[in-house]
Amino acid sequence: MAELRKPIPVKEAVERVWENRQDGYTEYISITDCDNRRLAEDIVAAHPVPSFPKSPYDGFAIRSEDTQVAGRNQPVSFKVIEHIGAGQVPEKRLHEGEATRIMTGAQIPAGADCIAMFEICQTYEEGDQPYMSIKRKMDSGQNIIEEGSEVAEGEMLIPKGTIINPGVKAVLATFGYSEVKVSKKPVVGVIATGTELLDVDEELQPGKIRNSNAYMIASQITRAGADYCYYGKLKDELEASYATVAKALDEVDILITTGGVSVGDFDLMPDIYDRLGAEVLFNKVAMRPGSVTTAAVCGDKLLYGLSGNPSACYVGFELFVRPLLQHRLGNQQPFLKRVKAELAEAFPKANPFTRFVRSYITYENGQLQAVPSGIDKSNVVTSLAYANALMVLPGGTRGFKAGDEVEVLLLENQEGQGEF
Repeated sequence: MAELRKPIPVKEAVERVWENRQDGYTEYISITDCDNRRLAEDIVAAHPVPSFPKSPYDGFAIRSEDTQVAGRNQPVSFKVIEHIGAGQVPEKRLHEGEATRIMTGAQIPAGADCIAMFEICQTYEEGDQPYMSIKRKMDSGQNIIEEGSEVAEGEMLIPKGTIINPGVKAVLATFGYSEVKVSKKPVVGVIATGTELLDVDEELQPGKIRNSNAYMIASQITRAGADYCYYGKLKDELEASYATVAKALDEVDILITTGGVSVGDFDLMPDIYDRLGAEVLFNKVAMRPGSVTTAAVCGDKLLYGLSGNPSACYVGFELFVRPLLQHRLGNQQPFLKRVKAELAEAFPKANPFTRFVRSYITYENGQLQAVPSGIDKSNVVTSLAYANALMVLPGGTRGFKAGDEVEVLLLENQEGQGEF
Protein backbone atom coordinates (compact mmCIF):
# COMPACT_ATOMS: atom_id res chain seq x y z
CA MET A 1 0.00 0.00 0.00
CA ALA A 2 3.06 2.31 0.04
CA GLU A 3 2.27 3.72 -3.39
CA LEU A 4 -1.18 4.75 -2.20
CA ARG A 5 0.08 6.76 0.75
CA LYS A 6 -0.50 10.28 -0.47
CA PRO A 7 -0.82 12.68 2.47
CA ILE A 8 -4.04 14.64 2.71
CA PRO A 9 -4.60 17.86 4.68
CA VAL A 10 -5.66 17.49 8.32
CA LYS A 11 -8.96 19.25 7.70
CA GLU A 12 -9.81 16.85 4.90
CA ALA A 13 -8.94 13.86 7.08
CA VAL A 14 -11.22 15.19 9.83
CA GLU A 15 -14.02 15.69 7.30
CA ARG A 16 -13.68 12.13 5.98
CA VAL A 17 -14.15 10.54 9.38
CA TRP A 18 -16.85 13.07 10.27
CA GLU A 19 -18.87 12.00 7.22
CA ASN A 20 -18.95 8.50 8.73
CA ARG A 21 -20.09 9.55 12.19
CA GLN A 22 -22.88 7.62 13.87
CA ASP A 23 -25.54 8.98 16.20
CA GLY A 24 -25.43 7.58 19.68
CA TYR A 25 -28.04 5.86 21.82
CA THR A 26 -29.80 6.96 24.97
CA GLU A 27 -30.63 5.35 28.28
CA TYR A 28 -32.29 6.18 31.59
CA ILE A 29 -30.16 6.10 34.72
CA SER A 30 -30.72 7.00 38.34
CA ILE A 31 -30.18 10.62 39.30
CA THR A 32 -27.62 9.37 41.83
CA ASP A 33 -25.46 8.02 38.98
CA CYS A 34 -25.80 10.78 36.38
CA ASP A 35 -22.85 13.03 37.28
CA ASN A 36 -20.75 14.09 34.27
CA ARG A 37 -23.11 12.41 31.81
CA ARG A 38 -24.76 14.34 28.99
CA LEU A 39 -28.48 15.04 28.96
CA ALA A 40 -30.31 13.37 26.09
CA GLU A 41 -33.39 15.57 26.35
CA ASP A 42 -34.24 19.21 26.98
CA ILE A 43 -35.24 19.95 30.56
CA VAL A 44 -38.42 22.03 30.63
CA ALA A 45 -40.04 23.38 33.77
CA ALA A 46 -43.03 21.15 34.56
CA HIS A 47 -44.25 23.66 37.14
CA PRO A 48 -43.38 27.18 38.27
CA VAL A 49 -40.61 27.76 40.80
CA PRO A 50 -41.53 28.51 43.43
CA SER A 51 -44.83 26.77 42.98
CA PHE A 52 -46.46 29.01 45.60
CA PRO A 53 -45.75 32.48 47.01
CA LYS A 54 -43.46 32.17 50.03
CA SER A 55 -41.62 34.11 52.67
CA PRO A 56 -37.87 34.76 52.42
CA TYR A 57 -37.64 35.56 56.13
CA ASP A 58 -38.94 34.64 59.55
CA GLY A 59 -41.57 37.21 60.44
CA PHE A 60 -45.24 38.01 60.19
CA ALA A 61 -47.49 37.91 57.14
CA ILE A 62 -49.82 40.90 57.15
CA ARG A 63 -51.86 43.16 54.89
CA SER A 64 -49.89 46.21 53.79
CA GLU A 65 -53.02 48.38 53.82
CA ASP A 66 -53.26 47.88 57.58
CA THR A 67 -49.87 49.62 58.06
CA GLN A 68 -50.61 52.88 56.22
CA VAL A 69 -50.92 54.92 59.44
CA ALA A 70 -47.98 53.23 61.21
CA GLY A 71 -45.07 55.39 62.32
CA ARG A 72 -42.37 55.79 64.94
CA ASN A 73 -44.80 57.23 67.45
CA GLN A 74 -47.82 55.36 66.19
CA PRO A 75 -47.47 51.55 66.32
CA VAL A 76 -50.14 49.45 64.66
CA SER A 77 -51.12 46.19 66.36
CA PHE A 78 -52.18 42.89 64.78
CA LYS A 79 -53.85 39.84 66.24
CA VAL A 80 -51.77 36.72 65.48
CA ILE A 81 -54.22 34.05 64.32
CA GLU A 82 -51.91 31.30 63.05
CA HIS A 83 -48.31 30.04 63.19
CA ILE A 84 -46.90 28.22 60.14
CA GLY A 85 -43.50 26.74 59.37
CA ALA A 86 -41.84 25.71 56.12
CA GLY A 87 -43.76 22.86 54.55
CA GLN A 88 -47.01 23.74 56.25
CA VAL A 89 -50.02 25.10 54.40
CA PRO A 90 -51.87 28.09 55.94
CA GLU A 91 -55.44 27.30 56.90
CA LYS A 92 -56.68 30.78 57.77
CA ARG A 93 -57.24 33.79 55.56
CA LEU A 94 -56.12 37.13 56.94
CA HIS A 95 -58.60 39.91 57.50
CA GLU A 96 -58.17 43.47 58.74
CA GLY A 97 -55.86 43.69 61.73
CA GLU A 98 -54.74 40.06 61.58
CA ALA A 99 -51.29 38.52 61.16
CA THR A 100 -49.78 35.07 60.69
CA ARG A 101 -46.45 34.18 62.30
CA ILE A 102 -44.46 32.68 59.42
CA MET A 103 -41.11 30.97 59.00
CA THR A 104 -38.65 31.21 56.11
CA GLY A 105 -39.86 29.28 53.06
CA ALA A 106 -43.45 28.92 54.28
CA GLN A 107 -46.40 29.62 52.00
CA ILE A 108 -47.98 33.07 52.23
CA PRO A 109 -51.50 32.87 53.68
CA ALA A 110 -54.44 34.13 51.67
CA GLY A 111 -55.13 37.81 52.27
CA ALA A 112 -51.51 38.71 53.10
CA ASP A 113 -49.40 40.74 50.67
CA CYS A 114 -46.20 41.47 52.62
CA ILE A 115 -43.88 40.10 55.30
CA ALA A 116 -42.66 42.09 58.29
CA MET A 117 -39.41 40.61 59.57
CA PHE A 118 -39.16 39.71 63.24
CA GLU A 119 -36.50 42.40 63.69
CA ILE A 120 -38.97 45.25 63.12
CA CYS A 121 -41.85 43.77 65.11
CA GLN A 122 -42.78 43.80 68.78
CA THR A 123 -44.70 40.87 70.24
CA TYR A 124 -46.87 40.68 73.31
CA GLU A 125 -49.87 38.84 74.71
CA GLU A 126 -53.19 39.84 76.13
CA GLY A 127 -54.63 36.94 78.03
CA ASP A 128 -53.74 33.90 75.98
CA GLN A 129 -53.93 35.78 72.67
CA PRO A 130 -50.63 36.67 70.95
CA TYR A 131 -50.26 40.05 69.23
CA MET A 132 -47.56 41.88 67.27
CA SER A 133 -47.09 45.54 66.49
CA ILE A 134 -45.13 47.47 63.87
CA LYS A 135 -44.04 51.11 63.66
CA ARG A 136 -43.47 51.41 59.92
CA LYS A 137 -45.44 51.38 56.72
CA MET A 138 -45.16 48.27 54.52
CA ASP A 139 -45.60 48.07 50.75
CA SER A 140 -47.63 45.50 48.87
CA GLY A 141 -45.34 42.68 47.71
CA GLN A 142 -42.57 43.62 50.17
CA ASN A 143 -40.55 40.56 51.22
CA ILE A 144 -42.70 38.21 49.14
CA ILE A 145 -41.17 35.60 46.81
CA GLU A 146 -43.87 35.38 44.18
CA GLU A 147 -45.02 32.17 42.54
CA GLY A 148 -43.01 31.57 39.36
CA SER A 149 -40.60 34.42 40.11
CA GLU A 150 -37.62 32.13 39.43
CA VAL A 151 -38.98 29.90 36.67
CA ALA A 152 -42.27 29.95 34.78
CA GLU A 153 -44.04 26.74 33.90
CA GLY A 154 -43.01 25.57 30.43
CA GLU A 155 -39.74 27.50 30.43
CA MET A 156 -36.82 25.73 28.74
CA LEU A 157 -34.14 25.37 31.38
CA ILE A 158 -31.30 23.15 30.16
CA PRO A 159 -30.72 21.98 26.57
CA LYS A 160 -29.91 18.39 25.74
CA GLY A 161 -26.22 17.71 25.35
CA THR A 162 -25.38 19.58 28.54
CA ILE A 163 -22.99 17.85 30.93
CA ILE A 164 -24.67 17.14 34.25
CA ASN A 165 -22.81 19.05 36.97
CA PRO A 166 -23.96 19.65 40.56
CA GLY A 167 -26.06 22.65 39.55
CA VAL A 168 -27.78 20.76 36.73
CA LYS A 169 -28.39 17.90 39.14
CA ALA A 170 -30.11 20.30 41.54
CA VAL A 171 -32.45 21.39 38.75
CA LEU A 172 -33.22 17.76 37.87
CA ALA A 173 -34.08 17.02 41.49
CA THR A 174 -36.24 20.15 41.71
CA PHE A 175 -38.41 18.87 38.88
CA GLY A 176 -38.64 15.28 40.06
CA TYR A 177 -36.22 13.51 37.73
CA SER A 178 -35.50 10.39 39.77
CA GLU A 179 -34.36 8.87 36.47
CA VAL A 180 -32.51 10.92 33.89
CA LYS A 181 -32.36 10.40 30.14
CA VAL A 182 -28.71 10.55 29.11
CA SER A 183 -26.56 9.71 26.11
CA LYS A 184 -25.31 6.16 26.37
CA LYS A 185 -21.56 5.89 26.53
CA PRO A 186 -20.10 4.42 23.33
CA VAL A 187 -17.69 1.55 23.81
CA VAL A 188 -14.29 1.88 22.17
CA GLY A 189 -12.12 -1.17 21.62
CA VAL A 190 -8.39 -0.76 22.19
CA ILE A 191 -5.71 -3.06 20.78
CA ALA A 192 -1.97 -2.48 21.03
CA THR A 193 0.15 -4.14 18.35
CA GLY A 194 3.84 -4.94 18.28
CA THR A 195 6.04 -7.84 19.33
CA GLU A 196 8.28 -5.30 21.07
CA LEU A 197 5.65 -4.46 23.68
CA LEU A 198 5.90 -5.50 27.32
CA ASP A 199 3.15 -5.37 29.91
CA VAL A 200 3.43 -2.52 32.37
CA ASP A 201 4.54 -4.81 35.21
CA GLU A 202 7.25 -6.64 33.24
CA GLU A 203 10.95 -5.98 33.62
CA LEU A 204 12.60 -4.21 30.71
CA GLN A 205 14.29 -6.49 28.19
CA PRO A 206 16.71 -5.73 25.35
CA GLY A 207 14.83 -4.39 22.32
CA LYS A 208 11.54 -4.14 24.22
CA ILE A 209 9.43 -1.24 25.53
CA ARG A 210 6.54 -1.11 27.96
CA ASN A 211 3.10 -0.67 26.47
CA SER A 212 2.19 2.93 27.34
CA ASN A 213 -0.18 3.61 24.44
CA ALA A 214 -2.98 1.33 25.61
CA TYR A 215 -3.17 2.98 29.03
CA MET A 216 -2.89 6.44 27.52
CA ILE A 217 -5.66 5.82 24.96
CA ALA A 218 -7.90 4.25 27.60
CA SER A 219 -7.50 7.40 29.69
CA GLN A 220 -8.24 9.64 26.71
CA ILE A 221 -11.38 7.64 26.00
CA THR A 222 -12.49 8.05 29.60
CA ARG A 223 -11.78 11.78 29.49
CA ALA A 224 -13.87 12.01 26.33
CA GLY A 225 -16.83 10.46 28.19
CA ALA A 226 -16.84 6.98 26.65
CA ASP A 227 -16.09 3.47 27.90
CA TYR A 228 -13.30 1.24 26.62
CA CYS A 229 -12.65 -2.45 26.25
CA TYR A 230 -9.01 -3.46 26.13
CA TYR A 231 -8.26 -6.54 24.02
CA GLY A 232 -4.61 -6.77 24.96
CA LYS A 233 -1.44 -6.47 22.96
CA LEU A 234 -0.79 -8.42 19.78
CA LYS A 235 2.40 -9.81 18.40
CA ASP A 236 3.24 -9.16 14.77
CA GLU A 237 1.41 -12.29 13.58
CA LEU A 238 -1.22 -11.80 10.91
CA GLU A 239 -3.68 -14.62 11.63
CA ALA A 240 -3.89 -14.07 15.38
CA SER A 241 -4.07 -10.30 14.94
CA TYR A 242 -6.80 -10.54 12.31
CA ALA A 243 -8.90 -12.83 14.53
CA THR A 244 -8.64 -10.45 17.49
CA VAL A 245 -9.48 -7.39 15.40
CA ALA A 246 -12.47 -9.11 13.77
CA LYS A 247 -13.83 -10.23 17.15
CA ALA A 248 -13.39 -6.80 18.70
CA LEU A 249 -15.06 -5.09 15.77
CA ASP A 250 -18.23 -7.10 16.41
CA GLU A 251 -18.34 -6.06 20.06
CA VAL A 252 -17.58 -2.33 20.10
CA ASP A 253 -18.82 0.89 18.52
CA ILE A 254 -15.39 2.12 17.44
CA LEU A 255 -12.08 0.26 17.30
CA ILE A 256 -8.63 1.73 17.87
CA THR A 257 -5.39 -0.08 17.19
CA THR A 258 -2.04 1.43 18.01
CA GLY A 259 1.01 0.62 15.91
CA GLY A 260 1.32 -1.51 12.78
CA VAL A 261 0.10 1.15 10.35
CA SER A 262 3.38 2.11 8.70
CA VAL A 263 4.95 0.34 5.71
CA GLY A 264 7.46 -1.89 7.44
CA ASP A 265 7.66 -5.65 6.98
CA PHE A 266 5.83 -6.23 10.30
CA ASP A 267 3.15 -3.55 9.98
CA LEU A 268 0.07 -5.72 9.58
CA MET A 269 -2.89 -3.35 9.83
CA PRO A 270 -3.12 -2.56 6.08
CA ASP A 271 -3.44 -6.29 5.34
CA ILE A 272 -6.03 -6.69 8.11
CA TYR A 273 -8.14 -3.84 6.71
CA ASP A 274 -7.97 -5.55 3.31
CA ARG A 275 -9.11 -8.91 4.70
CA LEU A 276 -11.96 -7.24 6.58
CA GLY A 277 -13.15 -5.57 3.39
CA ALA A 278 -12.82 -2.19 5.11
CA GLU A 279 -12.77 1.01 3.10
CA VAL A 280 -9.64 3.00 3.96
CA LEU A 281 -10.58 6.68 4.32
CA PHE A 282 -6.97 7.81 4.51
CA ASN A 283 -3.61 6.32 5.44
CA LYS A 284 -1.39 9.37 5.55
CA VAL A 285 -2.05 12.87 6.84
CA ALA A 286 -0.01 16.00 6.23
CA MET A 287 0.71 16.49 9.92
CA ARG A 288 3.41 16.08 12.54
CA PRO A 289 3.30 14.01 14.62
CA GLY A 290 1.15 11.16 13.33
CA SER A 291 1.45 11.32 9.57
CA VAL A 292 0.79 7.56 9.27
CA THR A 293 -2.55 7.88 11.11
CA THR A 294 -5.09 5.72 9.31
CA ALA A 295 -8.87 5.53 9.39
CA ALA A 296 -11.14 2.96 7.76
CA VAL A 297 -14.81 2.09 7.81
CA CYS A 298 -16.22 -1.43 7.90
CA GLY A 299 -20.01 -1.52 7.73
CA ASP A 300 -21.09 1.13 10.22
CA LYS A 301 -17.97 0.81 12.33
CA LEU A 302 -14.96 3.11 12.27
CA LEU A 303 -11.48 1.68 12.72
CA TYR A 304 -8.60 3.93 13.65
CA GLY A 305 -5.02 2.86 13.13
CA LEU A 306 -3.03 5.23 15.31
CA SER A 307 0.72 5.49 15.33
CA GLY A 308 2.72 3.38 17.74
CA ASN A 309 4.67 6.48 18.76
CA PRO A 310 3.07 7.86 21.95
CA SER A 311 2.83 11.55 21.03
CA ALA A 312 1.59 10.74 17.52
CA CYS A 313 -0.95 8.31 18.95
CA TYR A 314 -2.14 10.91 21.46
CA VAL A 315 -2.59 13.65 18.86
CA GLY A 316 -4.35 11.30 16.42
CA PHE A 317 -6.93 10.43 19.05
CA GLU A 318 -7.70 14.04 19.94
CA LEU A 319 -8.04 15.15 16.33
CA PHE A 320 -9.91 12.24 14.77
CA VAL A 321 -11.52 10.08 17.46
CA ARG A 322 -12.61 12.44 20.20
CA PRO A 323 -14.98 14.54 18.01
CA LEU A 324 -16.92 11.44 16.91
CA LEU A 325 -17.23 10.23 20.50
CA GLN A 326 -18.48 13.65 21.52
CA HIS A 327 -21.03 13.57 18.70
CA ARG A 328 -22.33 10.19 19.83
CA LEU A 329 -22.65 11.63 23.32
CA GLY A 330 -24.81 14.49 22.09
CA ASN A 331 -22.28 17.31 22.37
CA GLN A 332 -23.30 20.08 19.99
CA GLN A 333 -19.73 21.46 20.12
CA PRO A 334 -17.72 18.27 19.53
CA PHE A 335 -14.40 19.66 18.30
CA LEU A 336 -11.56 20.93 20.45
CA LYS A 337 -11.92 24.61 21.22
CA ARG A 338 -9.50 26.91 19.40
CA VAL A 339 -8.07 30.02 21.04
CA LYS A 340 -5.26 32.45 20.30
CA ALA A 341 -2.18 32.57 22.51
CA GLU A 342 1.22 34.18 22.57
CA LEU A 343 4.19 31.89 22.04
CA ALA A 344 6.21 32.15 25.25
CA GLU A 345 9.47 30.87 23.78
CA ALA A 346 10.89 30.47 20.29
CA PHE A 347 10.02 27.39 18.23
CA PRO A 348 12.62 27.43 15.45
CA LYS A 349 11.77 24.07 13.88
CA ALA A 350 10.57 24.25 10.27
CA ASN A 351 7.10 22.88 9.55
CA PRO A 352 6.64 21.27 6.14
CA PHE A 353 3.37 19.77 7.44
CA THR A 354 0.94 21.21 10.01
CA ARG A 355 2.49 20.57 13.39
CA PHE A 356 0.62 19.92 16.63
CA VAL A 357 2.98 20.74 19.47
CA ARG A 358 2.13 19.36 22.89
CA SER A 359 1.95 22.46 25.05
CA TYR A 360 0.64 23.92 28.23
CA ILE A 361 -1.27 27.16 28.53
CA THR A 362 -0.65 29.79 31.16
CA TYR A 363 -2.31 33.15 31.79
CA GLU A 364 0.20 35.93 32.29
CA ASN A 365 -0.54 39.68 32.47
CA GLY A 366 -3.93 39.27 30.84
CA GLN A 367 -2.54 37.19 27.96
CA LEU A 368 -2.77 33.47 27.20
CA GLN A 369 0.69 32.06 26.66
CA ALA A 370 1.62 28.76 25.04
CA VAL A 371 4.75 26.86 26.08
CA PRO A 372 5.91 23.53 24.55
CA SER A 373 5.56 20.94 27.30
CA GLY A 374 8.63 18.92 26.34
CA ILE A 375 10.66 17.50 23.49
CA ASP A 376 8.73 17.79 20.23
CA LYS A 377 9.24 14.32 18.78
CA SER A 378 6.58 11.73 17.99
CA ASN A 379 8.22 8.98 20.03
CA VAL A 380 8.43 11.11 23.19
CA VAL A 381 6.02 10.33 26.01
CA THR A 382 7.13 12.74 28.75
CA SER A 383 5.89 15.83 26.88
CA LEU A 384 2.34 14.55 27.33
CA ALA A 385 2.32 14.67 31.12
CA TYR A 386 1.84 18.44 31.38
CA ALA A 387 0.14 19.09 28.05
CA ASN A 388 -3.21 20.83 28.27
CA ALA A 389 -3.23 22.08 24.70
CA LEU A 390 -1.98 21.41 21.20
CA MET A 391 -0.24 24.34 19.56
CA VAL A 392 -1.17 24.42 15.86
CA LEU A 393 1.69 25.56 13.63
CA PRO A 394 0.73 25.75 9.94
CA GLY A 395 2.64 23.80 7.33
CA GLY A 396 5.08 25.70 5.14
CA THR A 397 6.43 27.83 7.98
CA ARG A 398 10.08 28.10 8.99
CA GLY A 399 9.64 28.43 12.71
CA PHE A 400 8.25 30.93 15.17
CA LYS A 401 9.80 33.39 17.59
CA ALA A 402 8.77 34.25 21.13
CA GLY A 403 5.84 36.67 21.16
CA ASP A 404 4.28 35.40 17.93
CA GLU A 405 0.54 34.76 18.04
CA VAL A 406 -0.33 31.10 17.61
CA GLU A 407 -3.50 29.06 17.59
CA VAL A 408 -3.99 26.37 20.22
CA LEU A 409 -6.51 23.58 20.73
CA LEU A 410 -7.58 23.18 24.36
CA LEU A 411 -7.44 19.56 25.48
CA GLU A 412 -9.27 19.80 28.78
CA ASN A 413 -12.09 22.08 27.74
CA GLN A 414 -15.42 20.25 28.18
CA GLU A 415 -17.28 22.34 25.62
CA GLY A 416 -15.51 22.91 22.33
CA GLN A 417 -16.69 24.32 19.04
CA GLY A 418 -18.99 23.24 16.27
CA GLU A 419 -16.41 22.55 13.57
CA PHE A 420 -12.73 21.80 13.21
